[in-house]
Amino acid sequence: MNNIHWLDGALYPDTDVPDKLVSLAERVDFLARLCAAYDFGLLPNAATVAEIQRKDWTPAVDACRLLTSPAYHLLRRWHGLSPLT
Repeated sequence: MNNIHWLDGALYPDTDVPDKLVSLAERVDFLARLCAAYDFGLLPNAATVAEIQRKDWTPAVDACRLLTSPAYHLLRRWHGLSPLT
């Protein structure tokens, strides 16, 4: 069972829901799952949005590079990162 109140377990249908997201790779994986869901109209809850807008998520947002995802470009804007084409 995950202990992260803002993490939607439905984003992990293929694996166990993580107990924490610490490494860059774990955070990038989470953002990729989140953006895929968001792009298909499954909006994150307010607690998730608040969490991923925190400054310590900026390296993961920058590393993700989901160039075809509208949600990803929104994340870049929230983190003050330059737009990508």
